Parts: sequence; C-alpha cells; structure tokens
Amino acid sequence: MPTVRQLSSTDSRPSRTRSAVTNGRRAFVDGDGNSAWYRRRKDIVELHLDDMGGRDALSEAQISLACRAASIEVELEQMEGRLSKGESVDLDAFTRAASHLRRILETLGVERRQRDVTPSLDAIIAEHANETTS
Repeated sequence: MPTVRQLSSTDSRPSRTRSAVTNGRRAFVDGDGNSAWYRRRKDIVELHLDDMGGRDALSEAQISLACRAASIEVELEQMEGRLSKGESVDLDAFTRAASHLRRILETLGVERRQRDVTPSLDAIIAEHANETTS
C-alpha cells in the first residue's frame, strides 16, 4: 500500500488496536481501494515517491503531501477528460486545484532542471565519421 508506512518497532500497541489503514489492510478510512481512481492515484504516489528518493528516504509528512498531490492530480485528470469530451467543468475549481497542486509540489521540492542537450564528443565524432563515409 503506497500511502501508509508501518509504525516503528517502538510502538508496542498490538496491531488490533491500530487503524486498519495504519496496518495496511485498507487503503482509506472510508472509500474504495479497488476503484480506477485509487489505482491511478496509487501509481502517481509511487512516481512522486520515486522522484524524491524512495519511501525510505522520506518523512511521513512528505509521503502525506505526495498522497494529497496525487489525489489532486487524479481529480484534475478527470476534469481534463471531461473537457476533452466537450463537457463543461468548473474552471474556478480546476484552476484552484492546479494552484494547490503547484504549491504542494513546490513544498516537496519540485524544481525545473535543465536538460543537457549538448552532444557528447563521441556523438560528434560518430556523426562526422558517418558524413565522411557517405
């Protein structure tokens, strides 16, 4: 389950006294852990956690924020799907959700990284060799 990390070994409470969500037996306190919405959210959570160095490298607060971000993303995707079919959506709610998503991702440390598009020396030599043999 992507949204919950087991409690530390110092928690001496028996598992039956903890929430089913905490123990990993349920995805939500109230909701469907088998829905398409949940499966997409789970995928996005895992992608975010991987981007940030993996679950073991993150605090519970960071994992929680990644889960909230994933939920907003799924809702935005659903709104975009409705827009693609020509249906109307509440653009105020859409833009607010997008803004909240940006702030959460910013808090998590999402930043733009420039990609190096300069060809390597090996690539330049290979290209030159191909041009001279042609």
